[in-house]
Amino acid sequence: MARLVVHSELIDDFEELAALCPFGAIVMGPKGATVDERCRMCLVCTKRSEGRITLEEDTKGPAEGWDGIAVFAETEGGRLHPVGLELLGKAAEMAARSRQKVLAVAVGHGLEDAAEELRHYGTARVVLYDDPAFADYRVDSYTSALFDFVRRYRPGTVLVGATPLGRSLAPRLAARLRTGLTADCTVLDMLEDGSLIQTRPAFGGNIMATIKTPAHRPQMATVRYKVMDMPARRAKVTGEIIRASVTDRMRGSGIEVLEVRPKEKVVDLTEADAIVVAGRGLKSQADMALIGRLADALNAQVAATRPLIEAGWQDPRRQIGLSGRTVKPRLIITCGVSGSVQFAAGMRGSGKIVAINSDANASIFDIAHLGIVGDLYEVVPRLTDMIEDGRAI
Repeated sequence: MARLVVHSELIDDFEELAALCPFGAIVMGPKGATVDERCRMCLVCTKRSEGRITLEEDTKGPAEGWDGIAVFAETEGGRLHPVGLELLGKAAEMAARSRQKVLAVAVGHGLEDAAEELRHYGTARVVLYDDPAFADYRVDSYTSALFDFVRRYRPGTVLVGATPLGRSLAPRLAARLRTGLTADCTVLDMLEDGSLIQTRPAFGGNIMATIKTPAHRPQMATVRYKVMDMPARRAKVTGEIIRASVTDRMRGSGIEVLEVRPKEKVVDLTEADAIVVAGRGLKSQADMALIGRLADALNAQVAATRPLIEAGWQDPRRQIGLSGRTVKPRLIITCGVSGSVQFAAGMRGSGKIVAINSDANASIFDIAHLGIVGDLYEVVPRLTDMIEDGRAI
């Protein structure tokens, strides 16, 4: 990991040097001048200090001194987001292979119940940054808390859920740590030496890219909700709960929360048991009625692929794919869906996938459990009639 080094032997005027940092991160410590956690790695000091501050790569191997897989357990109002538990399940699997420990870290207020719940998922430690200042999400103060966690515990891998909160927090933390970040991973694996293998769609979803971070630690990745399997809750608790010290610097923020307004309750595709998806095989928006009737017969939710969302045929919140929602229902029926990589990554973990398409070579059939080659305008009405008459379920 790259770091800033202050050469104290070259300093004649500390006040003049400290003034170079717009964030006030150059401070005098017991062992001389140093750079603290307020540093944003803007590198202004390296350009203006005339060699007194330099950016240097750690001469140790990237894995030396770094150990463990840390999961950021996102909370809201003290309640855990399920994506953190999914990541703990994956972390436990990778930790067993690489002989590492699993850590969970949570930032917020009123985290006692969340901490106890995390202990049911194989954690070696649950580190809490619990303070009234963290009751509302502010990206700069949350980043300071997580930076302190990484600096103290030095986990070789940090996993964050790709939620709206995680997508704003993870890049900022990675920049502060001067390390890489792979966003929206669909597959994670780990070698015995602790190297994280990160897979995500690239080039608009046309290929799957495999990414490693050989030279820097920690390795960081964000993962969408419902991409990983939810682990079984263990009856036996493990690990200790550690309440981290929260400093005024962590509490400090340039963001003021004026008001918190609860979002309007909407249909959440990620929690649906059954979904019927419309693809570009539909000829007109009026034909969505066919999809809606089938969904009603199944007590399912209606969803759509990106082309139909962009055409304005459905609410964007009903889009499935990496640029929409990632889902894992017990049953999903795709109608006229080709099965692009981006779409497939958003629903591959579904319990039963039924595909209806007139093209026998459509890639959707590669992942479908049951494929029906035929015109959706013939198949869907007949299937709906059979379900409504009780001849098919």
